[in-house]
Amino acid sequence: MSDLRLTHVGGPTLLVEAAGLRILTDPTFDPPGRRYGFGWGTSSRKLAGPALGPDELGPIDAVLLSHDHHADNLDDRGRALLAGVGTVVTTVPGARRLGGAVRGLAPWASTRIGDVEVTATPCRHGPPLSRPVAGAVIGFALALPDGVLWISGDTVPFRGTREVVRRLAVDVAVLHLGCVRFPVTGPLRYSMTGKQAVALSRALQPRVVVPVHYEGWSHFREGRAEAERAFAVAADVRDRVRWLRPGEVTPID
Repeated sequence: MSDLRLTHVGGPTLLVEAAGLRILTDPTFDPPGRRYGFGWGTSSRKLAGPALGPDELGPIDAVLLSHDHHADNLDDRGRALLAGVGTVVTTVPGARRLGGAVRGLAPWASTRIGDVEVTATPCRHGPPLSRPVAGAVIGFALALPDGVLWISGDTVPFRGTREVVRRLAVDVAVLHLGCVRFPVTGPLRYSMTGKQAVALSRALQPRVVVPVHYEGWSHFREGRAEAERAFAVAADVRDRVRWLRPGEVTPID
């Protein structure tokens, strides 16, 4: 993608610069140290702050918010940022909660931001039957001039991710990892492992894979080291992986 630039702010927060737009995903800017409740007896402590603050990002044209109800995807300072952004796109129930002109998309529904068509893609933020607990989540496919940028959102592999493989020709895949687990739910996982990311990358065959959302919170069970090991033994995938340096603008060419 000739004009795509990505800046990893931290966690799931990514500044996407493409097609004349500056789009921010899942804004999280709170400092570390606080514990946040996620509902149903689950919680997590934030261990690392953002590489950049909201005032260091410059103007933002739109926010793509995979879900509004977990603080590792939208925290207090991120929520304050939404008021100054002209376009916010999230889930249908999230749009109802946030109110105003926020656009809510069901999976496979689309909207336009400037010249870019944005399509919501399905997520399942946990094991089967977990949606009443984990809530609605979406990913985003951006139809850019040189190809599709897909942001997975917080999901485990399931029928919806297989639909993404079948329906989209993805050029750049931004994958949310971390192998989220909570003591109260034992071995159940709420986001992808490194091995699952490798399998999904093999199925998608993107030109570039960008891992995000794998560290900085106590509920992650796999950090960068574990994900790197999973990719390192996958000869057909490892050369596609781009690890972003937090706070640094990275051209994706």
